[in-house]
Amino acid sequence: MSSNQPRLSIGLPVYNGEKFLQEAIDSLLAQTFEDFELIISDNASTDKTEEICRAYAKQDQRIRYYRNDHNIGCARNFNRVFELSSGEYFKWAAYDDLHAPDFISKCVEVLDKDPTIILCHTQVYFIDEQGKFLKNYDIKLKADSLKPQARFDELLTKHLCYQCYGVIRANVLKKIPPMGGYGNADGILLLRLGLLGRFYEIPEYLFFARSHPQQSMSMFFPNYLLLTNNNQASSLRVLPDFYAYTVWFDSAKQGKILLPHWRILWEYILSIWHNSLSLYERLCCHRSLYQKLKGTEYLLVKDLLKVLQMLAINWQQASF
Repeated sequence: MSSNQPRLSIGLPVYNGEKFLQEAIDSLLAQTFEDFELIISDNASTDKTEEICRAYAKQDQRIRYYRNDHNIGCARNFNRVFELSSGEYFKWAAYDDLHAPDFISKCVEVLDKDPTIILCHTQVYFIDEQGKFLKNYDIKLKADSLKPQARFDELLTKHLCYQCYGVIRANVLKKIPPMGGYGNADGILLLRLGLLGRFYEIPEYLFFARSHPQQSMSMFFPNYLLLTNNNQASSLRVLPDFYAYTVWFDSAKQGKILLPHWRILWEYILSIWHNSLSLYERLCCHRSLYQKLKGTEYLLVKDLLKVLQMLAINWQQASF
């Protein structure tokens, strides 16, 4: 790496990642593109994560290790690594996923050639705890349209948000609000990025998403491996627990009254009005919202019923 500002910053938020962390860091340090800094933010881990990170930081000057005094929640830790970054490009990395050696170089090459592309990612396949191939992830989103309303429509498609782990233009990422502390916050972040510019997917499997029992998706979205193609009719039956996800993104919301599906709907609407779109483009986005969310109205009712149930329990407890 040059002594000047790195071209790329990689942010790796982690909590208790000792099982897979070394392999994940090794796959980043083995990249053919070397002009990067690796920022690790340890969310007050209680296992050997700190020991592992400090050992790597001593070995490679590109690594900057930070440790939070207490667990600040997933969303704030994800935002923290970006706040600490300095590169022209930015990439989030997970403590358990792996990358092919040319992942970054090929993504940076695309961004360098085309300024209208703001995020570049690759195709994905799943690996198990031992790193063995499980299956391809074949949801393909056409988020490379020149029309923002078309990109919005595509990114509303039910998907697993792996584009978040692509390479992103840092100056564009700074234009949107940080990742929120609510369910589907990563999906909302991608939606807002998509309204600002085009995504490009490299047609090669260079990103390997690990599936294991300790990850958030396995805990709150146990059937997520069924969501591996563009069959949206069947995907409506495969839904995560957005109540649990909200607390995972922001631990301060534990035990509080939540309306996670109403919050997601509100964030979708805010996304449309956050950007400088024409009236026609906004109307198209609202039409996409209606078409894509039609059939999920029962989730909004479920939120209200859950609130009433919690209020009744609180009232009973106060009576005694």
